Amino acid sequence: MLTDKRIVVTGGTGSLGKVLVRRLLSGELGRPRSILVFSRDEAKQHAMRLAYQHLRTATDEVIYHNFEQLLRFQIGDVRDYHSISAALCTADVVFNAAALKQVPSCEYFPFEAVQTNIIGPANIVQAIRENKLPVETVVGISTDKACKPVNVMGMTKAIQERVFVKANMDCSDTRFICVRYGNVLASRGSVIPLFHEQIRNGGPVTITTADMTRFLLSLDKAVDTIFAALREAQRGETFIPRVPSAKVTDIADVLIGNRPIKTSIIGIRPGEKIHEILVSEEEAHRTGERGNYYVIKPMLPELSTVTKREVALQGEYSSADNVITRAQLTKLLKEHRLMLEDRAEFEEELLA
Repeated sequence: MLTDKRIVVTGGTGSLGKVLVRRLLSGELGRPRSILVFSRDEAKQHAMRLAYQHLRTATDEVIYHNFEQLLRFQIGDVRDYHSISAALCTADVVFNAAALKQVPSCEYFPFEAVQTNIIGPANIVQAIRENKLPVETVVGISTDKACKPVNVMGMTKAIQERVFVKANMDCSDTRFICVRYGNVLASRGSVIPLFHEQIRNGGPVTITTADMTRFLLSLDKAVDTIFAALREAQRGETFIPRVPSAKVTDIADVLIGNRPIKTSIIGIRPGEKIHEILVSEEEAHRTGERGNYYVIKPMLPELSTVTKREVALQGEYSSADNVITRAQLTKLLKEHRLMLEDRAEFEEELLA
């Protein structure tokens, strides 16, 4: 599917971006002609470049054949129209992973979030439209916080979704689609690394409220969702993974285990929900099932492709529904830990 395609990953040095690049390089969707990592952090780009250049494994020529031509890096910012235009000038597929995603940071600096999460996507659309760029598909990466948003991060991501959906009407040769998913296990800023740090320091482990629940998925499951949308989504559709959710108190208890560490309830932070939502009740009537995913049809009638839809949900899809047991959570976190250990061993080989 991506054989001989020219790919751009904005925010390619972030948590998701790095895993996405690794999966693209694996060739599971075909061997691209080029992959451009586009971001504004020169230090992260330098570290990522060195990691791949120092490969010393037997699969070098299978997975990273001709690295110098396949994987490229470009300093730039989606906020700057000319910068992103230069990056997209020969792109076939664009993954927009560039984002300001820390909830407190976005609350204190809301217009910074607007510039990255809204103006950035708008610049991508404008560059494609005004320069008639040969981009086939743009995938917008969104979040559960964009659904019935109560914080700046979610509000700006919700607008990003609408910007990309509407772009299908302005750029007739480009397919704009989105993915929306919940809390990514062990990504920067997520609750699990925070809990690990608090446990290492002897506690207490701080919990905002005893009732809080969150969707849980790994970075690789997030990439699975992106690839599923890339393969199957029609213009304007949003793919939602069907994933487990858990109580935050259970997450803390499983991570603490038998250690003599206390927990402390500190209250909900500004812009924080007790339960996250991946599909709202308003979206439910235009949401269907496709494999392991819910698919939200665009609300704009001009983009509707069917007259009669099979509705998959009778109400919102909330993290409060179908919460997994503590035993199931323990199994999930153990599997994720083993996966991270395998990846760490792989990355150590990269840097050997």
